[in-house]
Amino acid sequence: MSDAGELAALRAKLRAFIAERDWAQFHNPKNLAMALVAEAGELVEHFQWLTAEQADRLPAETLAEVEHELADVLIFLVELADRLDVDLLAAAQR
Repeated sequence: MSDAGELAALRAKLRAFIAERDWAQFHNPKNLAMALVAEAGELVEHFQWLTAEQADRLPAETLAEVEHELADVLIFLVELADRLDVDLLAAAQR
């Protein structure tokens, strides 16, 4: 599957997940942008006060937590782009 196909599949999965929980009423662009920033802040916390060398060599447990936060950032970014009808891949290429 192409990157665009995988992104479309993720977007469809997120739409279904949100619909099942009736969360669309809360997922307006303002709230999604705020959630995205909050998740990015949680990501940054893992690197705060580390040296560049320490950040390059995260312990496995910390790396797993960073992976989780990166996924959260991606999910909110994809959902925000979907809500605003923005093609993320095309926007990034521009």
